Amino acid sequence: MTTFVISIPGTFLYEVTEAKRAAVVKHLSPADPQHTALGRSEDLDILTVNDNGTFSIRLEVEADNSHSAEQQAKQVVAAALRQAGISEDQAPLGPTAVTGIDN
Repeated sequence: MTTFVISIPGTFLYEVTEAKRAAVVKHLSPADPQHTALGRSEDLDILTVNDNGTFSIRLEVEADNSHSAEQQAKQVVAAALRQAGISEDQAPLGPTAVTGIDN
């Protein structure tokens, strides 16, 4: 298994409260890249939200290959958003990207 850092962009289509942002981060915390040597050295935040509502989520995922890692990351993000009360229609996700690999 290899550790991948996956970045997933998206857009909040409405004003997201700080409480909802905190809930998203809480649900993503087991996959926080800050817990890895790669994440600490790159100073990666798990959730970055811009003024225009666009956001980027960076996750650490253990997988056999990059395709599996990207699929797993998208599932984790979609579940975290749902658990925070944000639907897929309210925060569509963009294409995933592998932004780090740690063997």
